[in-house]
Amino acid sequence: MNIKEIQDLIKFVAKSGVTEVEIEQKDFKITIKAEDNSPREERQIIVQAAAPQQAIAPVSTPAPVAAPAAPVAAAPAPAQDNYITIKSPMIGTFYRSSGPDKDAFVNVGDSIGKGDTVCIIEAMKLFNEIEAEITGKIVKVLVDDATPVEYDQPLFLVDPS
Repeated sequence: MNIKEIQDLIKFVAKSGVTEVEIEQKDFKITIKAEDNSPREERQIIVQAAAPQQAIAPVSTPAPVAAPAAPVAAAPAPAQDNYITIKSPMIGTFYRSSGPDKDAFVNVGDSIGKGDTVCIIEAMKLFNEIEAEITGKIVKVLVDDATPVEYDQPLFLVDPS
């Protein structure tokens, strides 16, 4: 199965009423799930792919190396006890704006409301607008523009008060 076929399958799941598709062949397994608690055009698509398990020869481990010295303490960060973190719902590339010549969706100090677009995450040539699930004020942007992000990686700190 090539990347084009996988992208077509993701589009099919996103547009149809299907909530889960699983394909298993001798050399790979792919599962595509869509959360069914929102309208079709807003559903979150989750893709899991696994390569076949291959027997791997045991590797001898080298002797442990001494840990590096502790880093010097950085400047104190603002108290984060009452802040809420907006996290990445997927793996992809984080973008603060809809284009290189466009303004950022949100900046530090901006007030956001539930449903406001805060960024875009591009995954497999699909650009997914990430919406705020809370109301508050952006305190800190934790990721640089056009950098890769992991699932559940913190993107923004929000003061809900």
